[in-house]
This record gives sequence, structure tokens and C-alpha cells, in this order.
Amino acid sequence: MEYTQLGRTGLKVSRLVLGTMNFGPQTDEPDSHTIMDAALAAGVNFVDTANVYGWGENKGRTEEIVGSWFAKGGGRRDKTVLATKGYANMAPDGEAPWPNHDKLSALNIRRSVEASLRRLGTDHIDLYQFHHVDRATPWDEIWQAMDVLVQQGKVLYVGSSNHAGWHLAQANETAARRGSLGLVSEQCLYNLAERRAEMEVVPAAESYGLGVLPWSPLHGGLLGGALRKEREGGGSGRTASGRAAGTLADPAVRARLEAYENLVAEHGLEPGEVALAWLLSRPGVTGPVVGPRTAGQLDSALRAVELRLGDELLGALDEIFPGPGPSPEAFAW
Repeated sequence: MEYTQLGRTGLKVSRLVLGTMNFGPQTDEPDSHTIMDAALAAGVNFVDTANVYGWGENKGRTEEIVGSWFAKGGGRRDKTVLATKGYANMAPDGEAPWPNHDKLSALNIRRSVEASLRRLGTDHIDLYQFHHVDRATPWDEIWQAMDVLVQQGKVLYVGSSNHAGWHLAQANETAARRGSLGLVSEQCLYNLAERRAEMEVVPAAESYGLGVLPWSPLHGGLLGGALRKEREGGGSGRTASGRAAGTLADPAVRARLEAYENLVAEHGLEPGEVALAWLLSRPGVTGPVVGPRTAGQLDSALRAVELRLGDELLGALDEIFPGPGPSPEAFAW
């Protein structure tokens, strides 16, 4: 496994982030533990979760599964850089949140951190991430709440997720005025097929020293050989249903995916591994968040860390999936 610093911090993290969103809803607890053990044995020390994972009536279940894995001992917690998130309405789906039971007020931040600590069975969170932007709460209030938690030793670092570039600037300028470390990471939607983050989010993250943690690195399974699986009758999960299925109905999308899968096959490579290796080659990227449902999917992700893409292949990928270009040029003319 390869390691790098998380943004401008001294924290060393693996270049793959083990995402746990499927633990509970799609992968049961014993199999989730097996995947986490395999990841740790392979050197993956960065585990990402969120308070809302488990979904529906089972919000919080994923954190509980991670916590029960820590409880097995064997140095699991000590070897893990633990990241979780807060913001969400934790009431069962369809129920309105009680006032101050969601978003990023100082009150809800404190409540959310304490609840996550209980579910995770730990006394501290290494990286606490704001899952979404709270437009109603000023950054001074957010940082006041986080400063207290950092002083108490309950949180070590703070990150964001799904924030725009200007949010990163606003957050860290406010933190600097307060003498706080500020955001050290941004977890954003970023992959070969969805490159809008390159316009402002990634440059802002690089400028302020935030590590970029791309989520959905296979774009809901579309970059994992979706057309080949469709032909072979092996489509499953998000590749064959929901948002991914709707996207596959677009002829332009299918044409790009066909060109992508043919290109990868010509080089004797696997599409999912190429998509991950491409992200690992991008400036500012600490590591993609991979969310395996099975041990086999984890093995594929681990192979991507060793994969080096040549300039010719990288150029061909840019032709199939062109980025937006730098800002302001990308939108100014």
C-alpha cells in the first residue's frame, strides 16, 4: 500500500479510502468485518463512514458495524484513521427532524459527534466531516463548536464534503482569523465521467492545502465495465438499476462508455481499476473512497494502487472524457 499526507497535515493515510456505505444495507456485519480485516491486512488505514449510513429506519447502523469491528481488538482502532460525517436528519425517512436535530448548528454538531462516538465505540474521531453545506449557520459558529471538540480531544481534524470551491475558501479564511487549523480535506463527487470538480473545487482544495477524497470513483458502477456486464447478464446493484440505469439509456453516454471499455480492453486492463488509477494520478487527490460490497471488489481496488497509466492512455482517456478546463476560462469564454 502507498501512503501520503492528508492535505497539509502530518497525518499519513493510505491512497485508498475504505468507504463503508454498503455495510448494513447491502453487506451484512460478518462480511463487512471480513472486508475491513482484508483492507487492514493490505495496509488500508483510512476508513470513511457517516452517521446517516444504514439509511431509512437503520440510520446509524453502519457506524455500529464499524464500532463492533473495533471492539474485536487486535489494534484495529489504533491502526485506523477514522473518518465520519455529520449534518443529516437522523429521524427515520419520511419524518421531519426535530428542531436542531440536523445541519451544523453548534448544538447539533455537539449532539452528532457524541452520538457517533457512542455508535463507533471510540473516544475520538480522527476526521470529522461536514456532510453538506449549511447555508443558515455562520462559519464562526461552526468553528467555535469544532474548536471545543478539538480541545476536548474528541475530534482531531475537520473536513468537508460536497462543498463548492468558494465554501472551502470561506471556511478556511474564517478558521484562519480564529487561529484554527480549518478544513484539511474535501470529499467530493469526482471521477472520469464527472470532472466538474476540476473547475473550482480541486483548485481551491489545492490552494488551501486540503486533500481531495473523491466519492463515487466508478460513477455509480458505470466505469466498472457496465456495458460488458450488461452483455454478459451480470449487471447488479447500481449498475443495473436506479440512476445508473437511467444514465445508460442515454445513447451519448453509452457511446462514451463503449469507447472507454474498448480502449481499456486494448491495453489488457480492467475498467474499474483504470478509473481508480486515473484518480490516483490526478493532482490534489489523496485517495478515492471505494465502497466494496464484496471482498472481490476490494481486491480489484487494491490492484489499482499498483497500476501506472502511461501518457498515451491518459491522453486517450481525456479524449473520451474531457474535463471542463481551468476556471475562469471554462465558463468565461
